[in-house]
Amino acid sequence: MAVPARKTSKARRDKRRNNVWKLPVPALSICPNCGEYKAPHRVCGNCGMYNGRQVIAKDAE
Repeated sequence: MAVPARKTSKARRDKRRNNVWKLPVPALSICPNCGEYKAPHRVCGNCGMYNGRQVIAKDAE
């Protein structure tokens, strides 16, 4: 059975694994009503609109 001749250092091991731990960037879209960034296919947290309808009542500022 093949055995490594030398110990793999932590730096070399972590360089090899560096892409495993990266989190994906969340997808964001712009709300057509208020212009704030929001997650696609979700209710806008700023104005409460979804798909052209008022889903959540928000206080007028």
